[in-house]
Amino acid sequence: MEILDGRGKPVNVGSTVRYSGTGTTGDVSAVKLEDDVGWVQIDHSEIWYDSESMEVLGKNNINSNKSSKNLNATEALEKAKKNKKDLSDVAMGTGTCDGGG
Repeated sequence: MEILDGRGKPVNVGSTVRYSGTGTTGDVSAVKLEDDVGWVQIDHSEIWYDSESMEVLGKNNINSNKSSKNLNATEALEKAKKNKKDLSDVAMGTGTCDGGG
């Protein structure tokens, strides 16, 4: 049995897809069929999606922002430094939370 997206298009490993629930896009890294339900895994996730909730994207429909989540090394370092500075300003004390049931 062929695994199909919500529009009836075949989903294959390597296809670029979008999850209709959140708009998450990625390349298909794995597909499987269980109890007549097609499942799709996207390359940057360990999550399995019902293939009917996916949309296979053609070359013209692929969002140019797809790779925007992939930071280069300099951007990643700057983001980590900012996060470290933001966290260093957080007051950590024992008096802020008491009890336990």
